[in-house]
Amino acid sequence: MRTCVVFQVLVTVGLVLGICDAFPSNEVYALNTFKEAIYEDPLLVLSNWNGLDSDPCGWAGVFCSMAQDHVIKINISGVSLKGFLSPNLHLLSSLQELILHGNVLIGTIPKEIGLLKNLKVLDLGANQLTGPIPSELGNLTKIMKINLQSNGLTGKLPAELGNLKYLEELRLDRNKLQGLVPANTESDFTSAVRGMYASGASATGFCRTSQLKVADFSFNFLIGSIPKCLGYLPKSSFQGNCLQHKDPKQRSAALCGSTLPPTSHASTLSNKHQPVEEPRHQTSSKPTWLLALEVVTGVMVGSLFIVGLVTGLQRLKNKSSIIPWKKSGSEKDHMTIYVDTGMLKDVVRYSRQELEVACEDFSNIIGSSPDSIVYKGTMKGGPEIAVISLCVKEEHWTAYLELYFQKEVAELARINHENAGKLLGYCRESSPFTRMLVFEYASNGTLYEHLHYGEGCQLSWTRRMKIVIGIAKGLTYFHSELDPPFTISELNSNSVYLIEDFSPKLVDFESWKSIISRSEKNSGAISSEGAICVLPNTLESRHLDVQGNIYAFGVLLLEIISGRPPYCKDKGCLVDWAKEFLEMPEVLSYVVDPELKHFKQEDLKVICEVINLCIHPTTSRRTSIKDLCAILESNIDTSITAELKASSLAWAELALSS
Repeated sequence: MRTCVVFQVLVTVGLVLGICDAFPSNEVYALNTFKEAIYEDPLLVLSNWNGLDSDPCGWAGVFCSMAQDHVIKINISGVSLKGFLSPNLHLLSSLQELILHGNVLIGTIPKEIGLLKNLKVLDLGANQLTGPIPSELGNLTKIMKINLQSNGLTGKLPAELGNLKYLEELRLDRNKLQGLVPANTESDFTSAVRGMYASGASATGFCRTSQLKVADFSFNFLIGSIPKCLGYLPKSSFQGNCLQHKDPKQRSAALCGSTLPPTSHASTLSNKHQPVEEPRHQTSSKPTWLLALEVVTGVMVGSLFIVGLVTGLQRLKNKSSIIPWKKSGSEKDHMTIYVDTGMLKDVVRYSRQELEVACEDFSNIIGSSPDSIVYKGTMKGGPEIAVISLCVKEEHWTAYLELYFQKEVAELARINHENAGKLLGYCRESSPFTRMLVFEYASNGTLYEHLHYGEGCQLSWTRRMKIVIGIAKGLTYFHSELDPPFTISELNSNSVYLIEDFSPKLVDFESWKSIISRSEKNSGAISSEGAICVLPNTLESRHLDVQGNIYAFGVLLLEIISGRPPYCKDKGCLVDWAKEFLEMPEVLSYVVDPELKHFKQEDLKVICEVINLCIHPTTSRRTSIKDLCAILESNIDTSITAELKASSLAWAELALSS
């Protein structure tokens, strides 16, 4: 009996110790949702953030407590992360520092950040955040430093920031903030009037932040006067605004919306003692409190009118409007993110109904995968189209994915080149839930189909060389002529579509797999095993990766001249198989597709030279696609005359392929 009791005690102690050692699952969840909201990680900083790992203390940029039981700091700065701030960061209850300076974060600052009661440093400076500063940041009772500089923040300065009694440094410069600098004092009439209607209301404003040593409000659109209680700050802290002050350099009246700043509190107080001329018919003087109320009311109405006028002028200047997008579902998932509708203002939006008619009730399926379905259709009186419908359930579609969808549509819409598939428009509807892309139709299928399932005679050597040069021209346009550059997220023969004359069209369909993988919270399958050989990292690492595209181009050239898939179970990766031939010029012909009746040895040498330049293990030594394209164009003759000279069988082959 005693043995059983001892055993039970040991088991209980073991369970307790096990529970104590376990890292809080909600903190791991918060970090994973942070990563999900990042759609571009060009430097692979988050590559070791493993969602299946229950202990995040070894993850890049994550710092834990001495006991390794809580996250106390996140510092990921200057690494070009692109994405949104997840509201679930508030689950990191012990977080003391959140430093994400110098990235490309967009969207708004989640109000849930205000729930981080232990936060001492909040640095979101030098990003592209928009929308207002949440008043909930006034709940960060332990905060000592706030840096929100160099973003696109709008709206008024929250007076609640004055509640932060330990705040020592506040940087809000280089935003688009408007209104007065809130600085209430005991004699502030606004506080007095507010007190009439809100019993027990505490005063707010920067005059209460006694510890504030450094503050920068410069280069915004603030109006009014510099509060006297902030007079100890250097004048440069207020320059570049619309303030009623001549000392620091202010914006011109044109930039300020040609509006006069409202009367400051100081001038209101001084005017209180000026004699007031009463109307002749009035026989008795008004009470002092009533006069004060009228003055304050006039100031408030005037301020609201001016702010409304400035806001209206700003909206007229910028046609794109900002509207809230709310995700339906549980309270846990409910969030508001500001969507820039101007992003897609120049892109055609199709209704589901007109696409349904064009695609014969969505019965004309020409391709499908677990991620998407591709339909062929014909617009009434218009072109043939290919419609890609994303296979995403509405309950998995978050606000982040919606913004990512819109961003990708805008990215694809700016592409306009003869060797690139043209995006004609998109479809976005909620009932039934629909997210579709509409491309111009390429009638000859994919290059992959022709190389591995078609008739070999259809792709003669000259025709393959034309395809190679066409792909090189398309990539040159993507990398060199677009600003910022665009890359194919998964460049292979499946992303090359052919039209009637076999001219290639590059289409980036695979980028949508990252959307699917995020929505379903899985790793996302890659369609062809060859892509794994092209770049053995995650799909995210290929996004906007110019060097990855150049490597993939080299593999694609090998696939085109050899007729072999990028990967097969028997021979492994195509690159590994071809290396021994590429290094020995006398056996180069062994890499040529046996289906080809003839080829040009001179062309083969040029192609293999370019392949070696593409797949060089040192990325810095890989030649740019612009230079590679020049090599191909200047050394390969794709004219019919050249093909006829190459082989006596070319006449027959030409007749078969025409």
